[in-house]
Amino acid sequence: MKLINLGETNSILNKFIAQMRDIEIQKDSLRFRRNLERTGEIFAYEISKKLAYTTKDVETPLGIAQCSTHDNDIVIGTILRAGLPLHNGILNFFDDAQNAFVAAYRKYDKEGNFEIRTEYASTPTLEGKTLILADTMLATGSSLQIVYERLCSDYGKPEYTHLVCPIASQYAVEHVKKHLRGERITLWVAAIDEELTTHSYIVPGLGDAGDLAYGCKI
Repeated sequence: MKLINLGETNSILNKFIAQMRDIEIQKDSLRFRRNLERTGEIFAYEISKKLAYTTKDVETPLGIAQCSTHDNDIVIGTILRAGLPLHNGILNFFDDAQNAFVAAYRKYDKEGNFEIRTEYASTPTLEGKTLILADTMLATGSSLQIVYERLCSDYGKPEYTHLVCPIASQYAVEHVKKHLRGERITLWVAAIDEELTTHSYIVPGLGDAGDLAYGCKI
């Protein structure tokens, strides 16, 4: 598995990440969603550089232009609900892509331990396609691993997979590397934070992305 951290290069992306982390700016949920969407657009642009291209003749009103366009059959997959604005940003660039949605959540027991449950999935076949699987936070890496494995098991094996997780913990990065080893996968992040609390929250992180985007849940 290949790791690409776009936050290591100075760009406008770092401004969007900083605003999403900022406790004062976070009070504006519309701005939080928009920054997450713009982050998705930047990831989509960078991913587009890794696709396969061929040159095609395009007829214009005055002649024929040769244009290079990608050949990949893309599916954008998202883990609900926090990933939706990120998904929209990626879809803004890959506007002809198919789409997949998976609900994954933590089920806690009385001792505070949790397991990952995935009870809903809506997706086209993934066999031989390029999968872009997006989730805003990569805390332990378990959700992403379980969702990816379920998608491959139930809907076919992608030709290549791009995992898009703007904020990740170092623990999660190592977990994904270990459990998805040897796969045709690139993990894209914008920041890697060192600390993970006993309740598996990223520090400094940005809080609960789903709540910040869509309001608190019960």
